Amino acid sequence: MQDVVFELISDQPGRLVATARAQHLQIQATNLEELQHEAREALMGHYGPSHVAYRVRLRRSVRQASRAQFARGCAPAAMPLKRC
Repeated sequence: MQDVVFELISDQPGRLVATARAQHLQIQATNLEELQHEAREALMGHYGPSHVAYRVRLRRSVRQASRAQFARGCAPAAMPLKRC
């Protein structure tokens, strides 16, 4: 089984956008559950019946993950010392 990685490129409240660069696919949804469903639908459309050989992975970019930590008051240097 192969992985198709969708990287989250926009994480605004009520609007998530992700892209799978290797397959040239872009999806959007209002929450993570819908984003996962849209990713599977995109694979069905792209690969047809052979979509079952692919597993969907959602990944946040490093920049967005660090922004979320700062929003919660956690600096990257503090991460090993406390849970953010």
